[in-house]
Amino acid sequence: MIKTGLIPRNRMENLEVQSPPNKKKFWQYLIILVVLGLAVNLLLPQISDLTRSWEVLRTMTWWAVGLAFVAEILSYYSYGYCLHAIVNLHEKKLSAPRGTLIVMAATSVGLVAGGWFAVAGSIFGSVRRETNDSTTATMAGILPSMLLNLSIEVIAILGIVYLAVIGKLTNSQLIQYIIFLILLTISTFGYLLALVLPKQTYRVVNSVLWRWNRIRKKPYNPQKTHDMINNVILSWKELARGNWKKPFLGAFSYILFDMLAMFLIFQAIGYNIHPGVLFASYGIPFLLSKIAFIFPGGIGVIEASMAAIQTSLGVPNEISVVAILGYRLLSFWIPTLLGFVAMGYLSRNKNALKQTAVQK
Repeated sequence: MIKTGLIPRNRMENLEVQSPPNKKKFWQYLIILVVLGLAVNLLLPQISDLTRSWEVLRTMTWWAVGLAFVAEILSYYSYGYCLHAIVNLHEKKLSAPRGTLIVMAATSVGLVAGGWFAVAGSIFGSVRRETNDSTTATMAGILPSMLLNLSIEVIAILGIVYLAVIGKLTNSQLIQYIIFLILLTISTFGYLLALVLPKQTYRVVNSVLWRWNRIRKKPYNPQKTHDMINNVILSWKELARGNWKKPFLGAFSYILFDMLAMFLIFQAIGYNIHPGVLFASYGIPFLLSKIAFIFPGGIGVIEASMAAIQTSLGVPNEISVVAILGYRLLSFWIPTLLGFVAMGYLSRNKNALKQTAVQK
């Protein structure tokens, strides 16, 4: 039994590392250029006939593309609803539309800063500014990512089972995918150890983060790790009352609408994709992108693995490439560009609120 579940502050150790001089982080933008080049180089070989691909594009049913766009709007709104539901659990206020703006801004941050960890961190910071509550912000940053990763794991497993049934899965691939699922599960749900072993969890997390930041030559504040774990404990106690259903609905709907958008793109092309192919070519690539988090937004990893899986399952090259590029345009690139706009809007709105408070 754990009496309080919280880590006493008096056991904190001062492990601060001096920050190196600020430098222009040009390497982040260099990574983006590199992975963009990787994506292009991995996709172009799949295009056996550019003329046929152009014909596929010209004959697309554009009302179906419009429906795919609507599906992506509903997808991001579902994520915003998830944040809204989580904040409401803590008796704070955050509308679903504003939560959607926060998610879109966080997606743009993830492109530059590196994957779903950065997205979770950005959401945490935005919700903390909105609610002035670290406990609420911690849950808003962690829980959606956990639920989304869980949904992706379920879809990936269904896709792997389909590949195994039709004989398109080798033993080495199966072992590989199982390892990826285990790694994602550990990285996603490792926080839950704090509920059972709070002090031990803190020591492990603190040690890992300290070494990681030392390698990156970044400053590290153990107090933040202490507060984060305590906030996780408090937040999960709130969820234990059965208040997880609405956040789960929002997170799962995000994945379902995103898959629907991909399905509608194939319908716009005039190709009836098999549900098993859809699950395999959606779930497995996103599983790989979660593991290869060094590639921001899964650029290159998602496109290449989607193309490889679809073509191996009989989808013509020209159709696969047009579908993947169209889907990624609607699901990732357009929301990312709009996310930078959302980031500016949220920043201006925050400054306006501060000025209003000062005047009062």
